[in-house]
This record gives sequence, structure tokens and C-alpha cells, in this order.
Amino acid sequence: MKIVIDGFGGDNAPDEVLKGAAWAVRDLGIEVIVTGDVSVLESRMKALDISDSGITLENAKGVITTEDSPKSVVKEKSGTSMGRAFYMLAEGKADAAISAGSTAAIVVGGTLIEKRIKGVKRTALLPLMPCLGGTKYAVIDGGANLDCRPEMLLQFAILGSCFMKTTYGIEKPRVGLLNIGSEEEKGRELEHETKKLLEKAPINFVGYVEARDVPLGAVDVLVTDGFTGNVYLKACEGMGALMKDALKSIFFANIKTKIGALCVKSKLADFLKQVDYKEIGGSPLLGTAKPVFKAHGSSDAKAFFGAFRQAKMFVERGAIDDMTKAIASLNIGEELGNG
Repeated sequence: MKIVIDGFGGDNAPDEVLKGAAWAVRDLGIEVIVTGDVSVLESRMKALDISDSGITLENAKGVITTEDSPKSVVKEKSGTSMGRAFYMLAEGKADAAISAGSTAAIVVGGTLIEKRIKGVKRTALLPLMPCLGGTKYAVIDGGANLDCRPEMLLQFAILGSCFMKTTYGIEKPRVGLLNIGSEEEKGRELEHETKKLLEKAPINFVGYVEARDVPLGAVDVLVTDGFTGNVYLKACEGMGALMKDALKSIFFANIKTKIGALCVKSKLADFLKQVDYKEIGGSPLLGTAKPVFKAHGSSDAKAFFGAFRQAKMFVERGAIDDMTKAIASLNIGEELGNG
């Protein structure tokens, strides 16, 4: 299996990208293609004492920044590290692509260069979040589409359900629609109309769900528009950072609390591992014809390794084949209904 990665995407590129790639080659048994200025990449590999075994360097000039137009990845900046990674995926030279660069450019590149699954209206980001009991739940859309129509959320629900079933082995993923209350009259027209569609969809729809119930295990897939989903994710990240800092201040307050910390050290480490985004590594852009992953902008080697692991699992378990069939069945049903 070959996975291509944008060698200059993210705050810590290219060093952490290269270290993550070497780790993935060693522990996951995959081949990695790193795109970017080959002279710089070779120099950094030598400085970091990274072997080129299993790693291929693909020359690309320039980097897409957050200041650039996202659409530039398709034309005037198609030869950059990100653009080259997407074109290699589209050309069949890789099985999946990863970038920690501009989210908007990744969405545009994944949609217009790699193309969408037939029938998919919009691609959507699906971040995985920690849940009570050590499990995970998915949020879709995590920020790719700020404005959504009900039929888009319907497809997001189906894509997310397929992902959790195929990739994580949940037989009947519970799909919930994010809302400000569980009562029928709560929410906007978007939620009301989407709920009608989801109730008829071939998924395990459990109805409206409030944000406070999601981390406690209410659903396996949380469906919402990209604007609301991104706000929800950042609020969760903020609460996670608050909890980490609060625990540190409590356990290191004095000698007694430090002794207490030693007593719960292993359990505390388990908890911190559960809420560490680096363990997950990347969010798939669902709806593309081949796997595309968005890694966190501040990813280090551990996080990039997590993204490689996610991408490998995604490819091996054939999630896109299941999504393609599900979307095709949905479109056939719509045509029959209209007929």
C-alpha cells in the first residue's frame, strides 16, 4: 500500500512529516510518498538520520498557505506539495492522501482533483472524538460546508454511518441530528426538514441529540452543518484543554496531591491518551472517490503516524466501496420516488 503525504503541510513540516512517515513505514508496513522540494527533504532526512527505505520523494515546488485561494490548488498552484499529492492520488500512484495544510484547499483539492463518489453532492469532514468508556464517535460535517441543505445532511449521515460500520466495526451505528433540544418543535427549518429525511433513510437514526449528551455516548455519528459542527468541535477542544490543565493543577498542588497522582498514574495516563488528538491523527474527507485525510495543523510525528494508521485502515476495510453502494442505492430510491 502506498500513501502520499504533503511534505510541507502543517506548522511542523517537513521534519515531523518525515519522522511520522519513517515511523509508519517501520510499524505499519506501508510505502510512503512525500511531496515537496526534494533538495530540502533530502537535507532534512540526512540531518534527522532517516532512512529512505520505504520512502519516495516526489519533487514539488511551493506551498499552499491559508492566505492563498483554496481553488489555486487545482490550477496555478497544482505543482505545490499539496497539489502534487492530490494529483498523484488521482493518477493512481497512491492509495490515499494526507495533508496538514489549509482545510479549505484540502476540501477543494479532494473534491475537484480526486473527484467525488458518483451521486455525492458535497464532501464532508469527519473528525473522530473521544467518548465515555474509551470509545469514539464521529462528527460530520466538521467544517467543510458552512451552509447545508437537508439532502446534504442526509448524505452526510449515510457516509458517516458507512464509515463507522466498515472502519470501526459498529454493526448499526446510532446516528443523531445535533439540535438545541429533543422536542419536535426545537431547532431551525434545516433540522426539521433533515429529520424527516433521516427517519426514512436506511440508517439507525435515533433522533435529535443535544450537545451535552454526545460525549456521554448518546450517538456514534453526530450529523450537523459544517459551521455548527466546527463550533462544536472547538468547544470540545477547549473543554479538553481546560480539563488537562485543571488536573495538572490539582495533582501538583502539594506533596499530598502528588502522592495521590502516583496512585492513579496509570489510569490518568489512559484518560489522557483517550482525549489526545494525536492518537487519531486525521479526519477523513468523506465523499471523495479515494481516501483523503486532513491532519491537524499542529501535528507532530505521533499525530502524522496516527493519520497514516487511519488511512491504512480506511483503505484496507473498503469503506469507499460501501459508501459508493449506499449513495447509489439512495439515488435509485429518490428516482423511484420521483417517478
